[in-house]
Amino acid sequence: MVDPKRSRQRMVSQQIEARGIKDMAVLTAMGKVPRHLFVEEALQAKAYEDHPLPIGFGQTISQPYIVALMTQLLEVGHGMSVLEIGTGSGYQAAVLAALGAEVYTVERIRELYLEARKRMTRMRMFNVRLKLDDGTLGWPENAPYDRILVTAGGPEVPQPLVDQLADPGILIIPVGRSKRSQQLVIVRKTGGEIIEERRDGVIFVDLVGTYGW
Repeated sequence: MVDPKRSRQRMVSQQIEARGIKDMAVLTAMGKVPRHLFVEEALQAKAYEDHPLPIGFGQTISQPYIVALMTQLLEVGHGMSVLEIGTGSGYQAAVLAALGAEVYTVERIRELYLEARKRMTRMRMFNVRLKLDDGTLGWPENAPYDRILVTAGGPEVPQPLVDQLADPGILIIPVGRSKRSQQLVIVRKTGGEIIEERRDGVIFVDLVGTYGW
């Protein structure tokens, strides 16, 4: 196993900062969270490479650059309430927690949910709360959320998530009418108005649920 600290530093400088991610808080968080602990032991040597990795059940841990890009676009501030849809391995939630957010994360696959919950406990990330449920319905009990991040691609922006977004607030989700081929959509709620912006083309696993595929 290569030195995780050096691998994180190289990942941040060569894969993230070199591609235009300038938010120092995001760069620091990405350099702090031990990505290799969020993949299976057999894949830990590849954890800091420039691509996604499988985590089982047809799901992946996203490419480091994509995690950094979505996190920067989300504009997370310390103490903000952030809802994440699609816990997966828990890596994105851990990065958000490292930024000082209060993170609420929803996963629909029981095995991934249980494993992520164990990881968060072991790493003492007490500002992350997890739920096993249909993520397209959000987590209304703790709404509204200052920020909402969806880490799977759906055919549209789920209305329950828009309803649970604070005003002002930002929601980011990959959207596309074709599975596995989407654009990042940034939804801003401000003064009662909803403004959508479409950004980079991305490929994510499917968002499955009532308001997904």
